[in-house]
Amino acid sequence: MNKNLRNGLAIFLASFLLFTILFWLFIPTSDSQLKKSDFLKEKQRKFHLLAIGDSLTQGVGDTTNQGGFVPLLARRLDETYRYDTVTSNYGISGNTSRQILNRMKKQKVIQKNLKTANLMTLTVGGNDVMKVIRENLDHLDTDSFTPGAKAYRKNVKEIIKLARKGNPELPIYIVGIYNPFYLNFPEMTQMQDIVDNWNEQTKQLVADYDGVYFVGINDQLYKGVEGQEGVVSVSGERTTVVNDALFTEDHFHPNNIGYGIMADAIMERISQTHETK
Repeated sequence: MNKNLRNGLAIFLASFLLFTILFWLFIPTSDSQLKKSDFLKEKQRKFHLLAIGDSLTQGVGDTTNQGGFVPLLARRLDETYRYDTVTSNYGISGNTSRQILNRMKKQKVIQKNLKTANLMTLTVGGNDVMKVIRENLDHLDTDSFTPGAKAYRKNVKEIIKLARKGNPELPIYIVGIYNPFYLNFPEMTQMQDIVDNWNEQTKQLVADYDGVYFVGINDQLYKGVEGQEGVVSVSGERTTVVNDALFTEDHFHPNNIGYGIMADAIMERISQTHETK
């Protein structure tokens, strides 16, 4: 290596070393844009979903026996908000609004879990309507539902009050009733008006509260999967009207597809109203 080349390399290396030293001395280093808190935010947050109500919360008609719409809704919450959702399911088939309220008053485990719940769903009203039908079969008309609706409204107000006793800002989503009755009571052509009126009263009730919301499912379940009010099945001389969102054993409760429709409806309402913290 000739002398000039060697001197040139020495000067280059010395200059590079000097530049590197000056760079680290005088150019401030910036903090990483990703802090520990950012990594923590990416972790799934615990979220407590408490579901209480009647057979729709219990999941009657769900052939997987996993609880109807409740686990489906939990999965949607996890996917949408990166929650790690735990559920408490207090659904009992046949419960009226009064019976649900009584359980909340008496059962300590429900009271305890309400205090830690981040969100509550309530399915209520269907059995109140059925109670009126059973008690007035001989003379049933739209006026027959007036006393029952009044008692229902009172019970739901007490349910809301009790649910928020130890958790005053608990978001509550009340699921409306739907009309499967055209299959069971085809002679009652006014049944849809009764269901609509019942749901309207629930809407008016929740309007008096902050953080309490109505979730309508009647249109989705009443019309079935393809938007039809009934699918006609013909077997020999027998013609049967069925709903493909309802459980074939009773044509009353949702089936697996129906519970998926319910979970979607509730999740849509949550997305419209829920604020993440």
